[in-house]
Amino acid sequence: MSLFSQIAPAKTADEVAHQIEALVLEGILRVGDQLPGERELASTTGVSRPTVREGIKALEQRGILERRQGGGTFVADVIGTMFSPQIISILPSHKKATLDYLEFRREFEGSCAAFAASRATELDRELLSDLMQKMEQISEDPAKEGAVDVEFHSLIGEMAHNLVMLHTMRSCYRLLSAGVFENRERLYSISGSREKLLSQHRAIYDAIMAKEPEKARSASQAHIDFICEQTILLETLDERDRIAKLRSETRKSNFRIED
Repeated sequence: MSLFSQIAPAKTADEVAHQIEALVLEGILRVGDQLPGERELASTTGVSRPTVREGIKALEQRGILERRQGGGTFVADVIGTMFSPQIISILPSHKKATLDYLEFRREFEGSCAAFAASRATELDRELLSDLMQKMEQISEDPAKEGAVDVEFHSLIGEMAHNLVMLHTMRSCYRLLSAGVFENRERLYSISGSREKLLSQHRAIYDAIMAKEPEKARSASQAHIDFICEQTILLETLDERDRIAKLRSETRKSNFRIED
């Protein structure tokens, strides 16, 4: 099935651009996805190649599409982030930012999960089932597990069928993928955390598949509560290590035994 539909011949290049915009806005075309060639788009939409070319050029000028060396037109990086680069650069040095970020995620993702439980289509559920199966089968590789984790929550954002939620979720998880707020590898390093995280994802999945919005909300919030608890634990352990190191260095310098 083609992503693109017929456009009346009398319509302008704006109609071509509008159709592509809608596919990007709905999350159907993602960052880095390549568009079909002009010939194929013209055939699919029923307008001339010059009209297609003009519509694409307009989107390139607005930064929604980009041409890459070697040919081809791709969806540009239109997600962005929740914060400016200046704010992102200082966030990691302020511990309160991580807890505030998790507090935001708790409420936001709870709503996304509730909407997903009540609005998801059968195809949405099939995709979530495939991803849940992949999550349960993946090897103990923190990088791969983290990637599937992000995809799991991003898909739930799509299943909420709310455009603003969708793009807020993607922006939110871009920061997570970049490690601005959480170090997923360290979370997995805590004994038993891997199993608990998997169980929590399963609870979210089960509630969505059962079409129970409030259970989905509660499961999602419980998941973030656990991450928050583990984050605080890691900070406590780091602080203990820091103090122990200082004590050790002080003892070595003040109580050297002369030969």
